[in-house]
Amino acid sequence: MRVRPHAAAGGGSSVGCSAGSAGVALRDTLMLLHEHEASLALRCLPLTCPSARALALLVVRFPMPIGSARVSCSVAVTKTADERRARRAKGVRSKMHGTEERPRLSVYRSNTHMYAQIINDDEGKTLCAYNTRMKDFELDNTWDKEAAELVGKKVAEKALAAGVEKVCFDRSGFKYHGRIASVADGAREGGLKF
Repeated sequence: MRVRPHAAAGGGSSVGCSAGSAGVALRDTLMLLHEHEASLALRCLPLTCPSARALALLVVRFPMPIGSARVSCSVAVTKTADERRARRAKGVRSKMHGTEERPRLSVYRSNTHMYAQIINDDEGKTLCAYNTRMKDFELDNTWDKEAAELVGKKVAEKALAAGVEKVCFDRSGFKYHGRIASVADGAREGGLKF
């Protein structure tokens, strides 16, 4: 176990501890730190959450000296990749808004399928949509770049039929790379402007 003291933000003292294994008992660590007073932060890794989906970070704060009875605890669980992507998408969507003149082309990528839809956010309506699960999808593979490009072309055809020429591209928190970029390329080839 390593103990390294460092200055806290408010001018108090704090100690960070990293345990080499999860088997280190929390009370042993607290006994090690018993002489330190208020504003101690204890961080012990690795601890797994009950569902075993990620590591948890246990933060124990001491608002009063350790000898007193008040100790507050909080557990912060690391986010999954999908939760991080949803957070990025929320940030992008706060700056992007589909209108009647320029609706939003939203793209979603799962492990096996691609989805694209054109949305008018003013009215809250989906103008047209296409994905690799449609019955008229022509390719055998639904998860490669060719399938993504075909989804882009088909959604562009439907959009032009609905009278939409200009869109703003919403990548939904995914990188503009691979299948997401292929959907955009296919939509451009199909006649959409963005």
